[in-house]
Amino acid sequence: MEAEEMVIHLPGRCSAPGGIGETMVLRHKEVHHFFFLPFREQPIYSTRAHVFQIDPNTKKNWMPTSKHAVTVSYFYDSTRNVYRIISLDGSKAIINSTITPNMTFTKTSHKFGQWADSRANTVYGLGFSSEHHLAKFADKFAEYKEAARMAKEKSLEKMDLASSPSQESPADIHSPLTPPVTADLCRINGTGDDVTLSDVSPNSMLQSDLSPTTPTLAHSPTTNKHWEAELAALKSNNAKLTAALLESTANVKQWKQQLAAYQEEAERLHKRVSELESQSSQTNVIKSQKTELNQTIEELECTLKAKEEEMVRLKEEVENAKQLQTQQDELTKKLEDTDLRNKELEEQLADLEQRLESSQVDQENLRKNLKTLLEILDGKIFELTELRDNLAKLIEDS
Repeated sequence: MEAEEMVIHLPGRCSAPGGIGETMVLRHKEVHHFFFLPFREQPIYSTRAHVFQIDPNTKKNWMPTSKHAVTVSYFYDSTRNVYRIISLDGSKAIINSTITPNMTFTKTSHKFGQWADSRANTVYGLGFSSEHHLAKFADKFAEYKEAARMAKEKSLEKMDLASSPSQESPADIHSPLTPPVTADLCRINGTGDDVTLSDVSPNSMLQSDLSPTTPTLAHSPTTNKHWEAELAALKSNNAKLTAALLESTANVKQWKQQLAAYQEEAERLHKRVSELESQSSQTNVIKSQKTELNQTIEELECTLKAKEEEMVRLKEEVENAKQLQTQQDELTKKLEDTDLRNKELEEQLADLEQRLESSQVDQENLRKNLKTLLEILDGKIFELTELRDNLAKLIEDS
């Protein structure tokens, strides 16, 4: 290959699974002409970020497409009212995405954002050095998305007005957002119908709304039901926390691998800086390269610091989950004690009911005996009365 030629890998659809698109060989001077001049595109906003793409196999993990922060730019084609996001890593086009009204840029953390490109059949992710750069990029995305929507509506209105008198066929009318399918456009954006892709977040946020409660125990069926309901809610929340912790653990492993890669890159850059400093013949070039490498090192250190903070936060959440598990065990023990107490009370209540029934039977027997005694006593009193009367008559007769 000649020195003036370079290989350009364009992201888009290809026949090989997991491929990055069609490979082209362009001369160095033709790169800008290939991407921008045919459409008269001009950069309107640029920033620097780490670029990622979703794993085409798992649709869950992120794959870095750049070893360091690269320039990501918005381009505008005034002839077709089309906005595109383009990023080059040396001779490789790692982002080539046309903004459409259906796209949505999502902030998944304070320094990371993503959007799905159905034409390229992938999801792009950008990691920024600060929250301000992410907010600025998101605002520009929303602004250009709205401009693309208005341009599409105006184009549709013009098409509706022109369709009646001109009798043009639908194949002869092209929207500014859907240019004619040519070889260049197929290489840049891909062709075919839109495919819906679900947004995948690189960080799973672990949250818990549990709050410890210490109600007063009351040995009754109502209190028992209350504890059972609370225990069921705790078990449900514990299952959710366990799932979130498993997902966070998987993310931590991935971040550790990324951190190791960043550390290796930082060591390589430090060695490169030392080599450049030893070359005194090219002072100006060395200074510029050193500045860029120092900036890259600072960005890697910021990323490393952010990952360490994230790991500390995850550890705190694991500790909170352990505390919740301890509270759940305590509540379970209290519920068991309440069940035992309720069983004892039920046994005492059954004993009291049996004794009450026995006492009622004894009282009934006593009442019957007293009634019998009263009847006997009445008979004896009647007999004594008759005996008295007889004695009185005998006394009178005598």
